[in-house]
Amino acid sequence: MARLTLGLLVLMLLAGCGQKGPLYLPETTPPEAAAPTDDEA
Repeated sequence: MARLTLGLLVLMLLAGCGQKGPLYLPETTPPEAAAPTDDEA
């Protein structure tokens, strides 16, 4: 029983390896309008 518990604990710890990215939800900001460019020149 102890081996099974230890094995499950190790598997759970290893499953967390490689999880990258923010640990929170980033605040959503409205996309800013692109500045108009003068392509006619």
